[in-house]
Amino acid sequence: QKPTIWRRDDGSIVACTEKIKVMKENLAELKQVAQDALEDGLLMEVSEAQMREALHQLVDTLVNPYQKNH
Repeated sequence: QKPTIWRRDDGSIVACTEKIKVMKENLAELKQVAQDALEDGLLMEVSEAQMREALHQLVDTLVNPYQKNH
């Protein structure tokens, strides 16, 4: 898999290796927690489609505390 190129809102590239490492670790951790939640739901006989929709909705509820006022 090709590494993700992280960009700022202005399109410039985030090149700091420590920041990229943290992003990669955070996403790997989130993926594992989401995978565990999906598997738990499936074991409890919840519809896979409904579990996936719940995970999508969860992401949509995340709040950006650093929102810039334009």
